[in-house]
Amino acid sequence: MKTNAGNLKKGDFVYYNAEIYQVQKAEFYSPGKGSALMRTKLKNLVTGKNVDYTYKSQETLESLEVESIEMQYLYKDAELVYFMNERDYQQYSVPLSVVGDTAKYMKEGNKYFVYMNDEKPLNVRAAASERLQVIETEEAAKGDTVSGAKKPAVVETGATVMVPLFVKKGDT
Repeated sequence: MKTNAGNLKKGDFVYYNAEIYQVQKAEFYSPGKGSALMRTKLKNLVTGKNVDYTYKSQETLESLEVESIEMQYLYKDAELVYFMNERDYQQYSVPLSVVGDTAKYMKEGNKYFVYMNDEKPLNVRAAASERLQVIETEEAAKGDTVSGAKKPAVVETGATVMVPLFVKKGDT
C-alpha cells in the first residue's frame, strides 16, 4: 500500500531498504525554504536496530496493512517470545530482539496485542501497566526516608525494578 511520507506517524509499519521497519518517531520539519521534510526513527523488525532517516514530505513510500490481534503470552526462550491466538489456538513467535525490554515485564497467561501482517507477527504492543508481585527486596532501614528514596526489588517475572522504600516482599 502506498502512502505519503508526510502522513507517517509513530507505530506505522513501512518498507525501507526492502525490509520491514516500525516508525518509532516521526517529526515534521520545515526548513524555511525548500520542501518540507519528515524526520523519522525506524526500528528494523528483524535485527531490532534503529535507523534515522529523513523523507521529503511529498515522497511516496510503501507501507504495510497491519492488524492488531489480542493473544495470550505463553513463554519466552533465548531468542523468541511465544503467543497463542485464543480464537483458533494457533501459536506465533516474535523475535526477542523485536520485543526488547518489554519481554522482561510480560507475565505468562496475560493477554497482549500482537501486530500481524499476512499471518506473520511483526511486533507486540506493550501493556500500559502491569501488576507484578515482589518476590525479593531488602527491608528499609528505619529513618531512611529521604524524599523519593527507592530500593531494588525482583518481581515475579525475574526483572529488577526500583520501588519506594515502603514496598515489601509479597506486595503487588
